[in-house]
Amino acid sequence: MKKRLVILISGRGSNMEAILRAAADPAYPGQVVAVIANRPDAKGLETAKAAGIATAALDHKAYPSREAFDAALAEAIDAHAPDLVILAGFMRILSEGFVRHYEGRLINIHPSLLPAFPGLHTHQRALEEGCRVHGCTVHFVTPALDHGPAIAQAVVPVLEGDDEHSLAARVLVQEHQVYPAAVAWFCQGRLRLEQGRVLLADNPMAAASALISPPARS
Repeated sequence: MKKRLVILISGRGSNMEAILRAAADPAYPGQVVAVIANRPDAKGLETAKAAGIATAALDHKAYPSREAFDAALAEAIDAHAPDLVILAGFMRILSEGFVRHYEGRLINIHPSLLPAFPGLHTHQRALEEGCRVHGCTVHFVTPALDHGPAIAQAVVPVLEGDDEHSLAARVLVQEHQVYPAAVAWFCQGRLRLEQGRVLLADNPMAAASALISPPARS
């Protein structure tokens, strides 16, 4: 049976769209059963509705505390009995209780090669530091922000003349490839944690392989 996936978004949800495209393949091992946003005007809700997927919007501003919002969010998620909860541009820092509730079945994608550049403005920070490569990381979520065990990373070159927007666009192309792949690995039961590292079940001596983008042409 396909694993049940719930996706959390705050805006357009371009990574959500990438996962929906992947899940449209009958051979894909996961099924998106709900998309939930913390903003009622999130554009991704319209995309999910058009695909026939259940949606919900919980405005975090309507709750008196982070914990109150997270409790309501967890209730909305659990109504769909998910095997995996996927953060796809969900711009909320989650409470420790929420993260612990979904421990081992809550993943995120971050636009840097973690542990480098946790937090915001990752592309500009990479440029300011003179990085030669940049990329994104799919990781399990832990209470420490952007520090969970890495599942996979995609790497892109930093090119002469790049600005924040051109670098972000190059990374986003890779995000749309690596995130659906990592979700599929989870659904296939191929991922396991060992001493803080994520291993592939069919390759127990190595961490999940990085995906390297093709060299850019000048």
